[in-house]
Amino acid sequence: MARVSLNILSIQSWVAYGHVGNASAIFPLQRLGAEVWGVHTVQFSNHTGYGAWRGQVFGADLIRECVTGIEERGVLPRCDAVLSGYLGSAEIGAAVRDAVLKVKAANPKALWCCDPVIGDTGRGVFVRPGIPEFLRDQALPAADIATPNQFELEWLTGQAITSLDTAKAAITALQAKGPRIVLLTSLRTEATGEDEIELLAAEGGGFWRLRTPMLPLSVNGAGDAIAALFLFHRLQSGAAAPALEAAASSIFGLLSQTLAAGARELQVVAAQAEITAPTRRFRAEAC
Repeated sequence: MARVSLNILSIQSWVAYGHVGNASAIFPLQRLGAEVWGVHTVQFSNHTGYGAWRGQVFGADLIRECVTGIEERGVLPRCDAVLSGYLGSAEIGAAVRDAVLKVKAANPKALWCCDPVIGDTGRGVFVRPGIPEFLRDQALPAADIATPNQFELEWLTGQAITSLDTAKAAITALQAKGPRIVLLTSLRTEATGEDEIELLAAEGGGFWRLRTPMLPLSVNGAGDAIAALFLFHRLQSGAAAPALEAAASSIFGLLSQTLAAGARELQVVAAQAEITAPTRRFRAEAC
């Protein structure tokens, strides 16, 4: 259970079936004891990885309306953080940024965790034109926490990552642009084992690396979940290293249970015990 009451405004996509975006982030946060104010940027039947889906992309005005309604309840001073992920357009991104500005005006201690969804290794950039540039030039300079994958960090900084040292250099370059806390996910370098995957967290000049086995599955929504978990544990602990350990242990447990179930969707409900009490705990090492 959470030691303190946390309120998190999560502005992401929503699917009726499956777990990506807010459907991947909200339940884990609630299971940990946080109050989550979910604002949805889309309402789809399922995630687009299926190749077919139904639903609508919401406009930036609707996001602003929802955030204004929350503001009118007088609760923004109690908002501890804003979590954002996939953006359907640069205009939606601007609405998210405006929401963050409102929250920070009401509570200067609130954090913005921006998951800069741009693309991935093997797929390249898969978001609409203008979104990567918005994230690089407008969102991340105002963010406190960034959770890019390796492809995204390389794109955002223009630096190739082939080793731990180049990964640290790229993170340092990103921190210089704005976010003081960075979680690099899905890291693979020349030193990474064939059956391993790495995560690297940085804050205050320190770096912590964590390795887990690389499971033979690929599911949508894992990145959304780990960003939410990292944000929650960073809010609670006040430090990147324990947040990395807790988030990585939980996501490994969720992925392991998903693999065991032979499921295509991340098993955040069926394997919810892994959110609060991971079966296997991993330790981060200073590097």
